[in-house]
Amino acid sequence: MTVTIYHNPQCGTSRNTLALIRNAGIEPQVVEYLTAPPDRATLTALIARAGLSVRDALREKGTPYAELGLGDPTLTDDQLIDAMLAHPILINRPFVETPLGVRLCRPSEQVLDILPSAQRGPFAKEDGEVVIDDKGQRVR
Repeated sequence: MTVTIYHNPQCGTSRNTLALIRNAGIEPQVVEYLTAPPDRATLTALIARAGLSVRDALREKGTPYAELGLGDPTLTDDQLIDAMLAHPILINRPFVETPLGVRLCRPSEQVLDILPSAQRGPFAKEDGEVVIDDKGQRVR
């Protein structure tokens, strides 16, 4: 069983998602996509399998989105993908791929829908928000 997270260690949501994967007893393949970005085929497949549009997978905050004029509605998906490949910080994160599917895990709890193993114990996000109780059950 392979679980892959496209991870940015500087991102709290990405760190929380990675911790939830590990709380299920899974050691994922961690791809630090800022230094090892996916190729075009992989990125396109992740976006499609997650059920997103290319624009939905594009990160605006803390990126060169505005400077590159990526808000222009006439830009094609191929042009947006080109920008994401040239500037990986534009790829929203974290994407997680498991045998059960692909999700853009924002919020981090989205990963729970595709993990093949149950949570093994309580879990709270870095900000203290409890996500998994002491019985390993999701808190809604």
